[in-house]
Amino acid sequence: MQTLYRRLLALMPRIGVQVTDLGPGTAVVARRGRPYRATGAGRDTWVLRRTRDGERPGVDDGEAVRLGDTGAVLLMDAPERRDERRLQLAAAEYLCTQHVTAMLELYGVNCVFDVGANTGQYAKRLRRLGYTGRIVSFEPTSETFARLEKAAADDPSWQVHQCGLGREETTAQIHTGWKTMNSLLSASDYGKGRYSRFAQGATEEIRVRRLAEVMDEALEGLAEPRPFLKMDTQGYDLEVFAGAGERIAEFVGMQSEVAVLRLYEGSPGMGEAVAAYEAAGFGITGMYPVTREATTGRVIEFDCVLMRADAAPTA
Repeated sequence: MQTLYRRLLALMPRIGVQVTDLGPGTAVVARRGRPYRATGAGRDTWVLRRTRDGERPGVDDGEAVRLGDTGAVLLMDAPERRDERRLQLAAAEYLCTQHVTAMLELYGVNCVFDVGANTGQYAKRLRRLGYTGRIVSFEPTSETFARLEKAAADDPSWQVHQCGLGREETTAQIHTGWKTMNSLLSASDYGKGRYSRFAQGATEEIRVRRLAEVMDEALEGLAEPRPFLKMDTQGYDLEVFAGAGERIAEFVGMQSEVAVLRLYEGSPGMGEAVAAYEAAGFGITGMYPVTREATTGRVIEFDCVLMRADAAPTA
């Protein structure tokens, strides 16, 4: 026999009230919009979201995974709906950005060089996570730079420059039409086999400058510069790094996308790149997978975060 409580819940939809039954003695009612799906996040705790087309209200078969004693909880879909590869890569991107933001604060960074800025995704993530210092972004291609310039328009502490950076001052042809993977290097056979976009043959002539030559302008007005170098240049990071010359010693930290499996002809492998960074006085503080092969699980590229230990604040 239904209890009075259950009969009342059953009647509510008839008067336009949506009901999500969470279990004995607990329900969520809403006068507007769709009903909810809920995921348990501990005793007497749920996380709610609106149902999608064709989805019924109720409680998901997922689980809440506590991350040690950090107070953080990871809400997981039911096992049959989980995509391990996508989960790992999304978690790595989140953890990488969190780690970089923590290092910027720890080392007192007041200027981030955002090399290979694309449309400003990296800079916007830093802002969302609380970094308020100067950002100097470099993006060479015309169409993408226009979007970057628009993104930075209302941020007085965000400078943008339309050029690439490399080992020497020059002009060069950059491959375009590869979306976020535009590169000064040609695609490798492995890259062509993995990404159909590499079949696009369009190029654009760009200006390439040396990092050492743009630093004075970028750091102008900062009484005690504490710069951080982020590079995401599709196989060209080590060329950007070389263009800093001896001035690389002024950077307290850096981030570089390093390749285990090479997508571009002539790009350095992870070992070569990391060796060059360590020889310049940087030490690894974090490694986060960027892409993985779906069929084998092999990592293709890592985001490598490195800091200069002798630049760390003293207690």
